[in-house]
Amino acid sequence: MSDDVHAAERRLHPLSWLFVLIQQLKQFVVPLLALLLFGRGAGPGDDRQWWPLIGVGVLALASVWQYLTYRYRIEADSLVVRSGVLHRSLRQIPFARIHNVALHQSLLHRLFGVAEVRLESAGGKKPEAQMRVLRLSDALALERLVRRRGAAVAAPAHGAVAADPEAATTLLRLPPAEVLRLGLVSNRGLIVVGGGFAALSQFNSRLLSNLFEGWGQALFGFAGQHHFGVPQYALVGVSLLLAFVLLLRLFSIVLALLQYFGFRLDEHGRRLTVERGLLTRLRTSTSRRRIQAWTLREGLLHRWLGRRSLQIDSAASEDHGQQRALRELAPIATPDACDALVRHLLPRASWPPREWQPLHPRAWLRLCLPGALLALLAGAALAWRFGAWGLTALLWLPWAAFVARQHAHRAGYACDGGLVALREGWWSRHWRFAELDKLQALQLTQSPLDRSLGMATLWLDSAGAGALSPPLRLRYLPVARARALHAQLGHEVARRKLRW
Repeated sequence: MSDDVHAAERRLHPLSWLFVLIQQLKQFVVPLLALLLFGRGAGPGDDRQWWPLIGVGVLALASVWQYLTYRYRIEADSLVVRSGVLHRSLRQIPFARIHNVALHQSLLHRLFGVAEVRLESAGGKKPEAQMRVLRLSDALALERLVRRRGAAVAAPAHGAVAADPEAATTLLRLPPAEVLRLGLVSNRGLIVVGGGFAALSQFNSRLLSNLFEGWGQALFGFAGQHHFGVPQYALVGVSLLLAFVLLLRLFSIVLALLQYFGFRLDEHGRRLTVERGLLTRLRTSTSRRRIQAWTLREGLLHRWLGRRSLQIDSAASEDHGQQRALRELAPIATPDACDALVRHLLPRASWPPREWQPLHPRAWLRLCLPGALLALLAGAALAWRFGAWGLTALLWLPWAAFVARQHAHRAGYACDGGLVALREGWWSRHWRFAELDKLQALQLTQSPLDRSLGMATLWLDSAGAGALSPPLRLRYLPVARARALHAQLGHEVARRKLRW
């Protein structure tokens, strides 16, 4: 595919119908299996045994029909997609409105040298265009064309000189050792175990109960034969727990290798591109100006290994509830590497902040009260049921106070001329920050308990915040400081142009 403008319409790859058929078979696999199972019970003269083949044939015809009626055309400043014959659709997508270009390659895609392309705009509920499939060379050429044309249109609108979109600079690359560390610090093994149980339970609804029942009978039968005491039971329990944890970490490492092997973050002019994956390769990109908020994360295992992760929120489309946009700039990296990446991408901001402002002096009490109230209620209920032994639940009170003090001591916020940031957490920590010209709304809230303690919370809204992102909020500030900060930020946001 050339970068010159071509008015001629193009077709997808000749094998695109096959990949559409495979995708449809995944969606209709349950009804087809039901037809297959019911068909087996029919007699030799019963036509129901042919229903699964008829269903597959209908899906195959629909896939071929979609291939024959799908066309796309590249114009000077937009991509035009035409589809359908009876129900016709003509969609024009300006290059400047394309927020994310995602290239997806499963193992089957890679065997045939093709890729699935998704073109997404900011805030859309589904991709603006989804091409199954193009030759890999054509898909990469289309990605370059969108990047070049979008940069050429956006630069004059912002009064800037367009950067060369072909000048690629690698900002971060994860070697296999870093991917192994990522598997160690993540909990992706739970996804594998949960998905496996969910899939098996579809065929046997009593799978989990039978599994635990059989495991318990075998364990206690073995222990009864050998007359185990309390220490032996404790040793067996600890050993089983340790084996389960190691198994989860092994699954996490395998999943991390499959998803993040060969991870590379590149900068093409004003766009960021991430490519990753061992068997299935995913290549996705977004414009730097589309980044709405940032999140740095650090768990306990991260600190032991001297690592953090860096994520971004952007106004991205969702396809069946799965966010396809670029989200992880650094799945795992050293703290210095994460800070350097932030400073490079936010040259006008000062990161990390020079000074963090503390919360209200009684913020620890506000954090402690919910847990303390729960412990008191639990202690009263257990004491009524079990007597004095139930009061042992009150031992949770000093621990809750200790944890609340640690959280309050670690928490803080910072606000300068261009950036607002907060830090939270003790055992698992995170830093959340956003540029002032990415904020859309401010909200000052006070609960009755907050009013009694003389504190307030300031909520900051930005576009594209995902469900997995911590909220951008400054919690438990002194009321006077919260109101002053609300007025200051409100004035700054009102006079700044929203950068979307």
